[in-house]
Amino acid sequence: MNDRFLRLDVDADVTDVTPGLPLAVPGETPLRVMTIAGSDSGGGAGIQADLRTFAMLGVHGCVAVAAVTVQNSVGVKGFHEIPLDVITGQIEAVIDDIGIQAAKTGMLASSEIISAIAETWRSRGSGTPLVVDPVCASMHGDPLLHPSALNTLRVELFPLATLVTPNLDEVRLIVDIEVVDAKTQRDAARALHALGPQWALVKGGHLRSSSRAPDLLYDGTQFHEFDAERIDTPHDHGAGDTLAAATACALAHGYSVPDAVAFAKRWVTECLRAAYPLGRGHGPVSALFRLSAHGS
Repeated sequence: MNDRFLRLDVDADVTDVTPGLPLAVPGETPLRVMTIAGSDSGGGAGIQADLRTFAMLGVHGCVAVAAVTVQNSVGVKGFHEIPLDVITGQIEAVIDDIGIQAAKTGMLASSEIISAIAETWRSRGSGTPLVVDPVCASMHGDPLLHPSALNTLRVELFPLATLVTPNLDEVRLIVDIEVVDAKTQRDAARALHALGPQWALVKGGHLRSSSRAPDLLYDGTQFHEFDAERIDTPHDHGAGDTLAAATACALAHGYSVPDAVAFAKRWVTECLRAAYPLGRGHGPVSALFRLSAHGS
């Protein structure tokens, strides 16, 4: 486990600067993590959110842009899908030369894009941890995935995933289970795992019946529960991307999936606590709290 650039102490307070900021080792190459996702013109979610977390956790971020969105703090106005050969070419170019220790996906838009990424991952990414964040819609409810792509996501990408991280709206679309309590959350975890990923994480941030934010992780045998206080803020844009990105960083450092999720859960909680207003709508969660802590 490489801890020269990032020491992810799963028992440490992530607000402490030391465990999370990179240690300066001039001339040495940090670990590399790739995000395969959509670009957010407002900078709150997508690739932009992923790269902020990568940087704040001492990881060199590589990208494969799958789509370009036209969005701001109040919603998504539209999006443009990147040509398939350009998407797969980005993945191949990075893996063949720079190399990566983990990757995560976000907005993939279409069945054709998902299939192309899955084929490329089977040939180039096998053995590398892959976190699949099955982004189906924006936090405003604007669609970011064509309905016809849902089955491709289930059949082609989920079986390649080390971990899938759907929120409750995505759970309902993918496995047709409405999570309202601990029992249905377990039912959803079992159904997601049956689609082929090594691990399934059912995020409970949207479970408004709870005063907490309970997440449930399942590997087909054992459940792991992660609980955190619910941060009362309207500025939660990019929270799902940030959690998946932090998990990928931890996996790149060799952490087990439960330990990686435990770290990411605390990370996103602090990012929610530091969230800021932006524009007329929902502001983003903020990985930049690291800079404030460092400067204080």
